[in-house]
Amino acid sequence: MDKNINRLLLKFEQLLRDTNREHINPKIDEVCINDLKPIINLVARSRASYLAHLFELCKKYDDGENFPSAEELKRLRAYRNRFLELADGAKSFEISIQRGYLDLKEDNLNLKKDERFDLSDD
Repeated sequence: MDKNINRLLLKFEQLLRDTNREHINPKIDEVCINDLKPIINLVARSRASYLAHLFELCKKYDDGENFPSAEELKRLRAYRNRFLELADGAKSFEISIQRGYLDLKEDNLNLKKDERFDLSDD
């Protein structure tokens, strides 16, 4: 790739990072792992609701003859949309942390033993 293109892309990436940090960082306080629990809990609850509704719907129509009504599919779609929106939001939050748009609290790495992630290959 041309050196000028590479330089432009590097500058573009830095501008993107700086601008995102400039807009996102002031709106959200420093975060630690405990601050992220409500996000994860809401995504998990919405996933559970969506899957439970799908499961019940499939059991109801397991006879092989009928299909869910338009209203039942509309409700399933609402569950799915809620889950997908929340999951996308959580992913955006994760990316914002990875890219340094948010400040992290100093105690982020000082987790209690039961809050640490097990990274072993067991």
